[in-house]
Amino acid sequence: MISTELCFTGTEVSLLPKQKDLLCIFIRELTAWNKHMNLTGLSSTQRIMDELVADSLMPLPYLPDTGICLDVGSGAGIPAIPLKICRPAMKFFLMEPNSKKGSFLKQIIRLCGLKQIEIIRDRIDTPLEPSPLTECDIITSRAMAPLPKLIEWCAPYLAPGGLMIAFIGNQFEEILTESEPLLKEKALFVHDSKPYTLKGKGLKRSLLILKKQK
Repeated sequence: MISTELCFTGTEVSLLPKQKDLLCIFIRELTAWNKHMNLTGLSSTQRIMDELVADSLMPLPYLPDTGICLDVGSGAGIPAIPLKICRPAMKFFLMEPNSKKGSFLKQIIRLCGLKQIEIIRDRIDTPLEPSPLTECDIITSRAMAPLPKLIEWCAPYLAPGGLMIAFIGNQFEEILTESEPLLKEKALFVHDSKPYTLKGKGLKRSLLILKKQK
């Protein structure tokens, strides 16, 4: 049985019953598919909930109820699928070039009955023509590339006033200092940062929220 209580150090996430049900569908499918293809290194359903899903929902307070979100390198749907479940009125674009992972994402979308969500089989480091992604309100990416690369690739698709949300490890200050010249070049600034520790994990993590100047 999967526990749907998502806990962080100093943080709690409240979920509606329907959202919990959809997250359980996602976790069950991810566990089943992971036996045949490498979607995640975690095999325990509880660890997937405690680490992957809980991590995915950390940006939730920064997401508006409506708008456009681009998730870069979606892979197994982390963080896009949990975020979409909790923000059903937002339009989500999931960028994932791998066809097998794309098939998994399509299955999740079908089983959960998700609307306003589209898979883009492309890479962020190559031009997108034609592109529906020039005015994204939110861009997310988890464990896809170093921060400077993400800034370089993603900034052109972010709307003025939009937020780019990156998941950073314990070397937060060092990574941010390295990225400062690029932030200025791309008209981005640090809007907020949030350190946290996931349930069952000893390593500290940080959420970095960058904002594009209007």
